[in-house]
Amino acid sequence: MLRIEPHAQPISAEILELYCKIQPSTIGHLTDFGYVRGLRPLFQPLHLLGSALTVRLPHTDSAALREALEIAQPGDVLVIDMSGDEERACWGEFRAYKALAKGVTGAVIAGCVSDVSILRKLGFPVFSQGISALTTRSLELEGEVNTCISVGGVAVKPGDLIVGDEDGLFVIDPGQAKRLGLAALEKQLREQRSRIKLGYEKLAEGRQLHEPKSTE
Repeated sequence: MLRIEPHAQPISAEILELYCKIQPSTIGHLTDFGYVRGLRPLFQPLHLLGSALTVRLPHTDSAALREALEIAQPGDVLVIDMSGDEERACWGEFRAYKALAKGVTGAVIAGCVSDVSILRKLGFPVFSQGISALTTRSLELEGEVNTCISVGGVAVKPGDLIVGDEDGLFVIDPGQAKRLGLAALEKQLREQRSRIKLGYEKLAEGRQLHEPKSTE
């Protein structure tokens, strides 16, 4: 039996704008909570930001994911709990096409993906545990959409803030997002002032520093 709950309230534009400027590695200096373990970006560089649309699949059956894509809204991130299945891929080329058409900003999968070369060409941000040619089926047995799930050791609720890049992935409670985001932004500003003070800003931008020529 499929369980489809109502769509959660999206993350506010104010919070999204704040987190556009924040790196997950900065968040990792401020908290351990919400860090997703064991998932890696499918390609680099990559930036992922949006509201969690959660999906829970019972191993082989991915029918609930089809339903999630139907109700997806712009700015959603699909966060998929494969119930411990580390062998089957629930995500591939045609689901990515559907997600892009709906304005979904990425997918976080506690499981595998397939069609990797096309996903990379599409530039659709994906975090997953691995890659597999063995896929799920749409069997209509059971599954859940917009319920609390578990991904990478983190409980994820519908509407949670998802922030990721090539350094890693965080899930943040919307009620805590502004306080944490402002603290992270201030830390990044302090770091930038330190780069300038120490003369490292060119190195940080990928430009080589040159020693001053001797006047002798």
